[in-house]
Amino acid sequence: MGEGKNPVNLVQELLQANAEYRLPKYLKAWQKVGLVICDELGYIGLGPGGPLLFQLLAERYERGSVIVTSNLEFSRWGEVFGDATQTAALLDRLTHHAHILLFNGQSYRFKESGKRQVAATGGTAEEGVVKN
Repeated sequence: MGEGKNPVNLVQELLQANAEYRLPKYLKAWQKVGLVICDELGYIGLGPGGPLLFQLLAERYERGSVIVTSNLEFSRWGEVFGDATQTAALLDRLTHHAHILLFNGQSYRFKESGKRQVAATGGTAEEGVVKN
């Protein structure tokens, strides 16, 4: 069974567990999850929770599966975690046995939105622009 979370929400839970002196128990519970999905990493910096998320993900190395989705290139992950050395160590672990999927092109949601706007204004989907 897997567990998916937005990284910001996960970091909030990690910070709360740490403040309540139950971080080791919280981290141990995550080790029992078969698959951890960290969706949309990078939209918001993790601040003081960055090291805690690093700890959770690093402890899963060689122990459990992790899926991370992000629109950021690896070179920008330091901005999210706030520590270049820690980020490099995490990327080393995450990418060691990884299957990395890169998607190029326009956002699917943006593309669909453009099509709806074009249709609403009487244009064609091929035009890709809204006519006023």
